[in-house]
Amino acid sequence: MNPPALALSAHAPDETLALGPQGPVTAARFFADAQSVAEALPASQYVLNTCHDRYLFMVGLGAALLAGRPTLMPSSLAPESVRQLQERYPQLLCLHDGQERPEGLPAWPVAPPAAGAARALQDAPLIEANQVAAIVFTSGTTGAPTAHLKRWGGLCADGEAEARRIGSQGLAIIATVPSQHMYGLESSVMLTLRGGARLWRERPFYPADICAALRAAPGPRMLVTTPFHLGALLAAQVALPSCERLLCSTAPLPVALARQAEAAFGSPLTEIYGCTESGQIATRRPTQDEAWHLLDGVQLDVSAEGAWAHGGHVQIRVKLSDHIEPLDERRFRLGSRHADMVNVAGKRASLSALTAQLLGVEGVTDGCFFLPQNPAAEKQAGVQRLAALVVAAPGMTPERIMGALRQRMDPAFLPRPLLPVPALPRNATGKIVAKEVQALYQTLCQPRAR
Repeated sequence: MNPPALALSAHAPDETLALGPQGPVTAARFFADAQSVAEALPASQYVLNTCHDRYLFMVGLGAALLAGRPTLMPSSLAPESVRQLQERYPQLLCLHDGQERPEGLPAWPVAPPAAGAARALQDAPLIEANQVAAIVFTSGTTGAPTAHLKRWGGLCADGEAEARRIGSQGLAIIATVPSQHMYGLESSVMLTLRGGARLWRERPFYPADICAALRAAPGPRMLVTTPFHLGALLAAQVALPSCERLLCSTAPLPVALARQAEAAFGSPLTEIYGCTESGQIATRRPTQDEAWHLLDGVQLDVSAEGAWAHGGHVQIRVKLSDHIEPLDERRFRLGSRHADMVNVAGKRASLSALTAQLLGVEGVTDGCFFLPQNPAAEKQAGVQRLAALVVAAPGMTPERIMGALRQRMDPAFLPRPLLPVPALPRNATGKIVAKEVQALYQTLCQPRAR
């Protein structure tokens, strides 16, 4: 029996699939553009899609699917990361839109024919459900990135499950996260292709750009963002356009920030829980309920050894990195990540909880606690200490911040040292990358030459 095949998009040919300053794009045009690019692709086994334009990213993704080539989605495009990709994945071709081309990779522009030069396809191309659509990599925030296969059928089921939960039909999606990230792929690209949404082509980052995109996109609108981007947007104190829905993920969302966002926009905020390995598995509205609700078909098995997600769009059994407290068959509470827990002087604490205390100090605009990797001085002393990086307002000295922390936490967890920095090393989704934090720490702690 032949494996089932699924359409490249669930949109009807005459429905709008993408929006932007260039004007609306129909699904029929998208089908034709993807087919045109697929037919012109040079020989390769894998593709790396760096398109910033979300519509062109979708065209490149569709072309790769039609050509039977998996799309690699690494966590970094640093030269060393690209070199490792080339070694591991032969005949790698970079699809780009002129904005980002990693050096040393054969490149091919995603350049569909001009409007009117190609006949729009009336039927959506079909892709086998078991075809490997993407190879996605963990973010590397807690260690070395690892690769995970995503098949077309699983990605479609993932987008459809989110669409049912969110009610995405007809929404204009404005996303601050890149399409190349698992959350961005699910909640902008797949929610469009499988959930009937319309995708805004640009990726706004700064508050003024986000507001401009929200004003330009026809309603109803949904902002797909992260706690970091959302916090920066609200802190900018700009006039916010209307936005009917808010979606947030990639890091723990403080309830206070969720309340502030809902009040500012007058719209409900939905938070997503998941990981690269499993994809999204649950949602909640944090201002209304601390419990997470599993997406359709997804199941959890919890034991003393940990928690595993499976079923629905989760195509393999995935062990989760967080402490899970089941409430019933469909709901659970979320605890700290296993790797997030530290033990200092026989006392246990969560790094994220300590970071939350740091961010709660008035005058602190950003910061993080972390465990230094084998610092020589502490190793010799036989003691393990936490450290912290902090971004603070003018006049907020490390001494003042330490004084505030002494009122908030056990002395065993006070950071030694507390290092002021102009900004934290964050990736495109606002996550703090562990190895960059460690490198910055080592640089700041090096003895200064006299």
